[in-house]
Amino acid sequence: MTDNKPTVAFLGLGLMGARQARRLIEAGWPLVLWNRSREKAEALAPLGARIAASAAEAAAEADIVITMLENGPIVEAVVFGQGVAEAMRPGAVLIDMSSIKPAEAQDHAARLAERGVSYLDAPVSGGTVGAEQGTLAIMVGGDEPVFTRVAAVFAPMGRATLVGPHGSGQLAKLANQIIVGVTIGAVAEALMLAARGGADPAKVREALRGGFAESRVLDLHGARMVERDFTTRGRSVTHLKDIDNALDAAGRLGLAAMPFTAATADLFRGLLANAGDLDHSGLLVELERRNPAN
Repeated sequence: MTDNKPTVAFLGLGLMGARQARRLIEAGWPLVLWNRSREKAEALAPLGARIAASAAEAAAEADIVITMLENGPIVEAVVFGQGVAEAMRPGAVLIDMSSIKPAEAQDHAARLAERGVSYLDAPVSGGTVGAEQGTLAIMVGGDEPVFTRVAAVFAPMGRATLVGPHGSGQLAKLANQIIVGVTIGAVAEALMLAARGGADPAKVREALRGGFAESRVLDLHGARMVERDFTTRGRSVTHLKDIDNALDAAGRLGLAAMPFTAATADLFRGLLANAGDLDHSGLLVELERRNPAN
């Protein structure tokens, strides 16, 4: 314990995780870090974090374990394949902030409960800027007493909302990704139409601002499209993974028709196949490819 704050193990220090871990360190939380590439963990050591040799070693020292990993299979491999679940003490809490399938989250919660370990699925939205500024939207699934017990650990990273039982945080994240992905596609299609007809897409975007079409996507991603700056800030491969997970969840829930989601997945697949892992605003590039100039 440090200043009555429990020890936190943070597993996964990629673009998001490194920024989230930094926020926790700066807020005075004692952190033990692990990352597959050790140098990413060592970069935070000067701030006061301790580096563990393995994920299991980090988990053994912690009251709260946070995972921020790429996908469900990797979470499975780290938590259940590399000894994290076995190393955690009864009464400890695992908070998975990765974006995985709701069914995977429910399975993880049940298996950890057998060991006396509590679980919250808590994926985030807000990107690297939100992670750096501590303004992430954190969507949490799990039991309310557990959420209340660890609520303080979320505060340095953003705004946490309990949205339902295990798996619900992941459903909320998928809802977010559907809305963002479909809206990116709509903005790209609209600006492509305007440009093809001879209008200035920058001026069209400006004219739409403040009306019913206003959104953060029109603001941020629309600007990237106008400037043709597709430097990766939000990975298309990650967004496609989330869209595919949404379609998987829909199938499990008996939803036969998700046409906007399916169309967005098709666009991302085309983008990745033909232009690579651009920023997700690069859906414009794929739409242009499908609509060559006469």
